[in-house]
Amino acid sequence: MSKHSETPATTVLKAHHVAYTEHVYEYVEHGGTGVSSSALGVDEHHVVKTLIFEDDKRAPLCVLMHGDCKVSTKELARQIGAKRVAPCKPEDAHRHSGYMVGGCSPFGLRKPMPIYMEASILALERILINGGRRGFLVGLAPAEVVRVVSPKMVNVALHEA
Repeated sequence: MSKHSETPATTVLKAHHVAYTEHVYEYVEHGGTGVSSSALGVDEHHVVKTLIFEDDKRAPLCVLMHGDCKVSTKELARQIGAKRVAPCKPEDAHRHSGYMVGGCSPFGLRKPMPIYMEASILALERILINGGRRGFLVGLAPAEVVRVVSPKMVNVALHEA
């Protein structure tokens, strides 16, 4: 693929010999997975967002969630044994992950941090997940995410109305 699609995330994927496809779309500020799924013609449930949270000790953690769902922070905190969990401010998420909000990938994170994945993502044949830049998703099998970043499985999805 083109040099310009090289990101820390694609570097990690290549190093692990992951077969993936590249999907570019027009990034819209605060557009979320609704914009990418509609631009790419895929079900929003198959677009996985990478979210950076902090626990009560301000330690960062990464959560992979279906695009059409929210994270129950109360349930996440309970399942990981934290008092509370909250989304990071955009500047903190960038500092922890090395990625801009809207371009955050679980591959090639700047700092090692625990990664949690909504267990039902594994039931999907293929997912689209951020490739390390705004407007850039990579398509791959969810099993590859498990193989490369070893996320812990959680059940914390809240389906959006």
